[in-house]
Amino acid sequence: MIELGHNAFWRATLALVLGSFMIFANVYVTQPLLPMLAEDFGISPLLAGWSFTVTTLMLGLSLLFYGPLSDALGRRVIMLVTMTGAALVTVALALVRDYYVLLALRALQGVLLGGLPAVAIAYMGDEFSKRAVAVAVGLYISGNSLGGIGGRLVGGFVGEWLGWSNAFLVMSGVSLVCLLAFALLLPPSQHFSPRPVRPRQMLADLALHLRNPALLLAYIIGGLNFFIFVNQYSYVTFVLADAPYNLPPSLLGLLFLTYLSGTVGSTLAGRVALKISQPRCMTLGIVILMIGSAVTLMPGLPAIILGLLINSFGFFFAHSSVSSWVSHNAERAKASASSLYLMFYYLGASVGGFYLHPFWGMAGWFGVVMGSTLVLAITLCCSLWLAKRPRPILVAA
Repeated sequence: MIELGHNAFWRATLALVLGSFMIFANVYVTQPLLPMLAEDFGISPLLAGWSFTVTTLMLGLSLLFYGPLSDALGRRVIMLVTMTGAALVTVALALVRDYYVLLALRALQGVLLGGLPAVAIAYMGDEFSKRAVAVAVGLYISGNSLGGIGGRLVGGFVGEWLGWSNAFLVMSGVSLVCLLAFALLLPPSQHFSPRPVRPRQMLADLALHLRNPALLLAYIIGGLNFFIFVNQYSYVTFVLADAPYNLPPSLLGLLFLTYLSGTVGSTLAGRVALKISQPRCMTLGIVILMIGSAVTLMPGLPAIILGLLINSFGFFFAHSSVSSWVSHNAERAKASASSLYLMFYYLGASVGGFYLHPFWGMAGWFGVVMGSTLVLAITLCCSLWLAKRPRPILVAA
């Protein structure tokens, strides 16, 4: 097993962080390009938004497929093949001149981008010791937040300077560099035991995970936390674009630099999990997320930015803990357990805006924070229940 602090630990962890960066940079690269796409193709903002939505939707749906497939074919090969395909699709996106072809390629890219998130934590569960997993998952998830920031910055600044097609071209170069480093750094699997692909067994594994209270509550916590977190950013941009702030789009794009505190939070979560239980870490992260949401209600731009920094730290602290908890508590088929968690995670992101919209309509940003607090209270109760549940029952069949 790969032990914490050994050379193999740092090589494998760096490879997974770079892979995570590549995946999420490609997911989010179109977000700041939406107005430009709408103008260049003469389409509505809603249709332009599908260039982002279709990718996350297909990524979420693909996760259930890759987990069981990797149980049969291996984790490393799935990650390498899908990352290679995603990088090549990014090159093709730079050459597109028809919007519906762009949408089709973004959908295909979403399917390919799901390969690494679906099995990376299962790879750690196979190859790393338990102490090493707790730390590695935190570092890996820091790559998620860095990728989200990097993709938005590349899309925003390169798109504004050279156009949206060149933003994809630059992103393809970044993707190929990350892919090469990933292939060179990630050690081959040593403790993986293949299982044949059996559709009935795949469904049975999913049903087993959903019947496991330790996993089901983790799925609810992760899905509802992201349900709130990512959609708060959507509504706060409307707040800051309006009076009295009147921020231009370039500065609104820089708002996502607040994700950097999430990088710190996810990294620290692994260290803190060595001292206290992971459900306690989840509780701590959710409480911090609630505090950050409340801080954004204070008057002034600095207070809103501070609140978002706190939010990002708390969210990624909790997310890292939940991800690791799922890997530890899956009775079998760890990859499908992690994939199911990520499906809940991305479905939460897809529907959270619909939930918050009535609160926004009734009371603006104050309503969004109140609606967020109601949902976060549910995830807080779930984490407290996990923390009090006897450990032997958590891992019983």
